[in-house]
Amino acid sequence: MSTTNFPYQTILLLGATSGIGYAMAERFLAEGRTVILVGRRQARLEQIAQKYSDKCKEGKLFWYTFDITKLDEIASWAAKITASHPTLDTLFLNSGIQRGFNFSKPAGVDLAMLQTELTTNYTAHIHLTHAFLPFLLAKSSEQQKTALIYVTSGLALVPLSRCPNYCASKAALHHFAVALRVHLEGTGVQVLEVMPPAVQTELHDKEFQPDIENGSEIGMPLADFVDETWAGLVQGSEDGEFPIGMAKAWHQAIEPVRRNLMKKLPQAPAAV
Repeated sequence: MSTTNFPYQTILLLGATSGIGYAMAERFLAEGRTVILVGRRQARLEQIAQKYSDKCKEGKLFWYTFDITKLDEIASWAAKITASHPTLDTLFLNSGIQRGFNFSKPAGVDLAMLQTELTTNYTAHIHLTHAFLPFLLAKSSEQQKTALIYVTSGLALVPLSRCPNYCASKAALHHFAVALRVHLEGTGVQVLEVMPPAVQTELHDKEFQPDIENGSEIGMPLADFVDETWAGLVQGSEDGEFPIGMAKAWHQAIEPVRRNLMKKLPQAPAAV
């Protein structure tokens, strides 16, 4: 399989300890990429490193424990990562959580959890983008492209009322990616977006969403998702977006209309 449209070689993968992040890390490793895993759960990262000890010895796999919700630490942490890994050319921003809320019963809405969800799914990604962009911009050239890959959701387009904050956070990240693509046009930094459907991961586990039964069985099999995502990344996309599974139909119904409306608005970045 040609990798002409996915030339990136060293990938910093955030949210790597389970689900989509871990599965994509395995695929990137299988395709010969160097992967830098990042997650909050050190024990889980150690397990992955033990499983792939040969990749660690070859200098193809690295791992770091870091909590992206500690916004004030992101800039200094990013500086350490880029100093330690000068070949870094791609960020795969996958970290995310999903929680259910019922605003018809305000007393039961955990505002602290709502804020954590928003920070994890959106605000931290903006801080990470800001922290790593100078490095990626400096590295990009006609000979070498770099990339920011955001994992949003089909729910960024069509909301599910049981998880309103999750949908809003993913919609915000989607719109940010669309605007950022305009900002970075011509710089060599590619802005890509993967839009998953529901996927069979721990995102829906009862531990995190007690009202969902058999949550890990909801949605597209993880292996199928990874196969389709990798195939899409290799094939490339004119708009930089990769809706997967059932998210394709939503994307086809909504995004062309939105793009045409965007063309009617002034799209130059702010002059600051």
